[in-house]
Amino acid sequence: AGGGIFTVTKGLHERFGSDRIIDTPISEMGFVGAAVGAAMTGLRPIVEIMFMDFIGVCLDPILNQAAKLPYLTSGALQCPIVFRTQTGAGRSAGAQHSQSLETVLAHIPGLRVVMPATVTDAHDLLVAAVEDPNPVVFVESRRLYAMKGQAGEDPLPIGKARVARAGDDVTVVTWGQMLRESLKAAEEAEASIEVIDLRSLVPLDMDTVLRSAGRTGRLLVVHEAVQDFGAGAEIAARAGEELYDVLRVPVKRIGAPAVPMPFNPELERSLMPSAARIAAAAEAMVREG
Repeated sequence: AGGGIFTVTKGLHERFGSDRIIDTPISEMGFVGAAVGAAMTGLRPIVEIMFMDFIGVCLDPILNQAAKLPYLTSGALQCPIVFRTQTGAGRSAGAQHSQSLETVLAHIPGLRVVMPATVTDAHDLLVAAVEDPNPVVFVESRRLYAMKGQAGEDPLPIGKARVARAGDDVTVVTWGQMLRESLKAAEEAEASIEVIDLRSLVPLDMDTVLRSAGRTGRLLVVHEAVQDFGAGAEIAARAGEELYDVLRVPVKRIGAPAVPMPFNPELERSLMPSAARIAAAAEAMVREG
């Protein structure tokens, strides 16, 4: 009711009252399970999970209930619920409060996974998520909370990527906080970089990715999550299957190494993808072919 530690729900209790804004004990399994039950009765609950890391505490009702309900009931029941959470390193929050777990969730059939990177998209995609009949995990990058911008007026269809910056030499595909780093890299690199903001991992807009990479001939995928078995590998595989005779060089990926995120700020920064690393990788791809 007080707005949470990131104040993302500030003012809602005063506006809508206790019937619609419920302040719960810190028991993710309890309030997520209750919200799934509420969605089964026809309500459209929005659940705030303080840190994405805590999804590990309440994964069962997400994985085995919300995501599977329409399949288990042959479509007779829907689960229109939004799991709103935040993610990301960069604030020395330690290994248990800095994880990017979007790929874990994207692997669950039945879930939609949304990761906005701008103020307008955050507003418009959240409206679309609330209206969606499916369970949606809405992931916010905490380092973007200080951004200011204009809220949109209409829901933004989930699963539509956008070209955030046009370019000719290399296509960089990214989402969430890494959009900012990728745009900075595009400004600094000695190569013309086209930046694609996916906006969502599920559904995945490969048409926009393939159209851009097919034109530039080079594809670089950047994400803050661990690189091994990440979404970048899935995107690279699909691009390789569709563009094997068009790409000039193999698809490249930049992500975090497979270690827990350290508390030490210098170590933390060394593990996170940076604009300098992205620019250097893009320039190397141009030199390669």
